[in-house]
Amino acid sequence: MKNLSRIIIVLFIIITLPAVGYFVMESSGATAVTPDQKVIYDLPYPGLLSDHPLYYVKIVRDRITEFLTRDNLKKAQLYLLYSDKRAAMAVTLATKGKNSQAIDALSKAEKYFLKIAPLLKEAKEQGNSAESNFIETLKLSNAKHKELIGELIKALPTGFDEQLRQIEALNLQVKRDLESL
Repeated sequence: MKNLSRIIIVLFIIITLPAVGYFVMESSGATAVTPDQKVIYDLPYPGLLSDHPLYYVKIVRDRITEFLTRDNLKKAQLYLLYSDKRAAMAVTLATKGKNSQAIDALSKAEKYFLKIAPLLKEAKEQGNSAESNFIETLKLSNAKHKELIGELIKALPTGFDEQLRQIEALNLQVKRDLESL
């Protein structure tokens, strides 16, 4: 029993170490769309997918990190990271043929993204506004998510069209929220 608790503690530490540092994403100000209309924005590696048996440990880690992050700007960066990871996860799950899980991941990605604009507005009211390159990164990420939604609409079977349209509506709401910043 003592060894099991040590193994769990070691696994928890190994899983939480990557979450300690935040992604600092910079935009070079270059064109965000290539001539073939692809958005130039790299999504982070998604890590454990929702079909993995230890995925719940990742969820617990994410919620603890979210709870412990009090600064609104850092929390906005964290939500962007979570959102991008979920979007990347959706693409990976769709290529594995796990369409329902892909839809769930993409929906969660957009719901995380919806939380960002209110945090940035609150931070601005407190006198701590976000840098313009972070806003540009958010806009690029939103455009990449829209591109992924469009690709999944084409790739997934027709039974998922309505769910993808709802996710597309969330993406449009995020775009409007970002434009108001």
